[in-house]
Amino acid sequence: MRTVLLFLSISLLLLDVTGCRPLKQETASDNPVKQLLDGNNRFANMHALHPHENAARLREIAEGQHPFAAVVCCSDSRVPPEVVFDQGLGDLFVVRTAGNLMGGLEIGSIEYAVEHLGVKQVVVMGHKECGAIKAFAEGGEVPGHIKDIVDSIKAEKEIQLIPANDKHLLDDCIRANILHGIHQLKQQSPIIAEKIRKGELEICGACYDIRRGLVELVKE
Repeated sequence: MRTVLLFLSISLLLLDVTGCRPLKQETASDNPVKQLLDGNNRFANMHALHPHENAARLREIAEGQHPFAAVVCCSDSRVPPEVVFDQGLGDLFVVRTAGNLMGGLEIGSIEYAVEHLGVKQVVVMGHKECGAIKAFAEGGEVPGHIKDIVDSIKAEKEIQLIPANDKHLLDDCIRANILHGIHQLKQQSPIIAEKIRKGELEICGACYDIRRGLVELVKE
């Protein structure tokens, strides 16, 4: 009887700590990109671990945050990076805007992650069938401040190099937009440029397929 009670007590304690999930948790990797892609593979194959979502993690990050990567991505509700990469509380520093567009505020946010939080990997991630890029590619009038979004995309020099009769206009514009974000961070931020020069920071591009759930890297 005592053995049964002891077993039940331990089981209840573990459930309280883990949030009714297995104890298995993903550990930090020396390769942030691999850690992200491994997490995405779990997510896409319906084997997500949902790490770092328990009471112990809450207590840990209340004392300070130490994300292993920063992700710039679209505000689209279908593209939540913590879910897509199967990461948890305190794992990612995320900046989201429509079309993953960046201005001073967004670049400043990434600078903060790099300079003060010690982030060593930044990912600029677009996604297939992006509504912001589609609004630009289709042309026509758009209302209100949505025009500001379309105008910003239109002004990207990487986008301007794509011919209007391109057979894969939307996909090519999405890729060009991702590359533009990478170039912005490298060229418009002395803080980021210096970190890259010293080998203390890497930036890569990625594209998320909203139908397959998979993330693929985008080469410059």
